[in-house]
Amino acid sequence: MREIDVAIVGAGPAGLFAAYYAGFRGLSVAVVDALPEPGGQVSAMYPEKVIYDVAGFPAIKGRELVANLVEQAAQFAPEYLLGVRAEDLSYVDDKPLIALSSGETMHCGAIIITGGMGSFTARPLPAAAGFSGAGIVYFVPRLAELADQDVVIVGGGDSAFDWALSLYPIARSVTLVHRRDKFRAHPGTVAKVERLGVPLIVNAEVSKIRGNERVEGVDVTLRGGETRELPADTVVAALGFTADLGPLATWGLDLDRRHILVDPTMATNLPRIFAAGDITEYPGKVRLIATGFGEAATAVNNAAVAVDPAAHLFPGHSSDNG
Repeated sequence: MREIDVAIVGAGPAGLFAAYYAGFRGLSVAVVDALPEPGGQVSAMYPEKVIYDVAGFPAIKGRELVANLVEQAAQFAPEYLLGVRAEDLSYVDDKPLIALSSGETMHCGAIIITGGMGSFTARPLPAAAGFSGAGIVYFVPRLAELADQDVVIVGGGDSAFDWALSLYPIARSVTLVHRRDKFRAHPGTVAKVERLGVPLIVNAEVSKIRGNERVEGVDVTLRGGETRELPADTVVAALGFTADLGPLATWGLDLDRRHILVDPTMATNLPRIFAAGDITEYPGKVRLIATGFGEAATAVNNAAVAVDPAAHLFPGHSSDNG
């Protein structure tokens, strides 16, 4: 059983900033996330998308924001347990004990849950059900890997059109296929893709993946029954994600659907357990990365007092510490 001052469950932006801030408060930190790399849904869903509403950055790509947050936290050497789920919660000596999917346990002075929208799973592409080769992806962590490829994107939401915009300059070809003739994506993004001349095949579905060891093409069936064969090296299935709290739902937390209810200190109903970021709910809640940063600092400072009652709630300004 490992001892840790603060366990942070969720390695998205709020969790990474919480890791920095807990280190700044002199606390030992372990960050747990079921995904294989830090960044949460930013890394998984829109690493190349430009974000405009983070204070101090007129514009920054999701990947760059995550890299900066990791670098900021690194000065205090948090431990990362990635590809690991926080499973069960109990209490030993009035402090929370987390059982991890790796078989380890962590005895914590406090826990801060920063799980974003919870555990999320990509909606599968039906045509890929019997295909075991390479070339079917549900998000694109590194655009360069698709350079000079024929890419077929399936979907009509923001992610689908964001990938189309990002891949257009580097792919050999980009084609977007959607089962309806109306899109959920922001109209401005749709207009940009249309101006680029990206083929949009609507009222259609990818009905077959061609190839054995990897994708070599796809069949697209139109609503009237006509079938077209498209060249494809990679199919990006941007069909959205389903999200749930996973094991956190069994911990006894007060919930509002899949959000955790917190008070103004970011405390949950359970002793020594706090939450911050998109996973939280309270009156007036606004789900923005910028909001999550402030909530993370509030959660850490209150957790610091829970860990050490002699600690001050306000730690002073970082600029005073050189």
